[in-house]
Amino acid sequence: MILVTGGLGFLGSHIALSLLAQGVEVIVVDNLANASLQTLERLEYISGLYVPFVKIDIRNTPTLNKVFELHSIQAVIHTASFKSLEESVLKPLDYYNDNVSCIMSLMRAMQRTGVRHLVHLSSLAVYGHSAPDLHEDQPFNYTYPNPYIKSQQMVEEIIRDTAKTDNEWRIAILRLSNIAGAFEGGILGEWIPPLPKNIVPLAMQVGAHQREYLELRRQAMTADQTVERSFLHVMDGCDAVIKSLQWLSQQQELCCEAFNIAGELVSIKNLLDQVAEVTQSTIPTIDALPYPHAELDQLGADTTKAQQLLHWQPRHSLSKMLEDEWLFYQNTLRG
Repeated sequence: MILVTGGLGFLGSHIALSLLAQGVEVIVVDNLANASLQTLERLEYISGLYVPFVKIDIRNTPTLNKVFELHSIQAVIHTASFKSLEESVLKPLDYYNDNVSCIMSLMRAMQRTGVRHLVHLSSLAVYGHSAPDLHEDQPFNYTYPNPYIKSQQMVEEIIRDTAKTDNEWRIAILRLSNIAGAFEGGILGEWIPPLPKNIVPLAMQVGAHQREYLELRRQAMTADQTVERSFLHVMDGCDAVIKSLQWLSQQQELCCEAFNIAGELVSIKNLLDQVAEVTQSTIPTIDALPYPHAELDQLGADTTKAQQLLHWQPRHSLSKMLEDEWLFYQNTLRG
């Protein structure tokens, strides 16, 4: 059985469904801060299976211990974290408290119950560097002034230091690019709140005429002055997780390896042009006020290591990612 933390969130729910589709038992934990029980109902409806769920804040270590004691868990996929670079500047305490405390509580519970296989989902932003081809050997920039990035750097250090204490640990850290898209056929996807934090859901709202325009920052040192980001179809992210679990099961000794899991690098302006094509609607923009905080101009990555060790590479195009996200969003609008 695989434990998925944050398992009713966008990425967590897709990972859970992908595992269920392969006949793997899962147990889902989530505090429902950014998720809904509707997603659990959806998982069970699509899979035709009962999906064990525990509403829990995984920072509550004694309660988390009970989850491990009551279920035969072989591995953990950790997706539960706060993820917005911009929001973290406004709520630094929330980001440090949630992201850092969660991994400490989770690894304590794993240590106590003898579970040693972990797939931790991190971000390309963890490097704290702007580049189109970040590599796993790139040292972190620990001076980058963003609480989310700092919290993820701390989390990775905690994982590595803990792994050194016990040669039974088998850990894969996946540094993901921006995730979007939906499960095949639009049967599961990202539930978009009224005020999304990410660019693709915001653009979908404009495409559906629920929002008049987007504010677009044009202060990056790039060709069109908008930041460049790598985007990955959610199903390619799920595939990377599953292949990481398989790779960990084959390791005979202590391992704690990081892998870049990234897709196509595109500027935000070009992304919006592609959204317009997919939605067959114009995506009006206005120039945003100058952003007063540090911002990474480019976030792209070299994925050679994942290709060589995990035998993973992205299979879905950027347009397919947007088409699937749009299909699911249309389905939600129809009810």
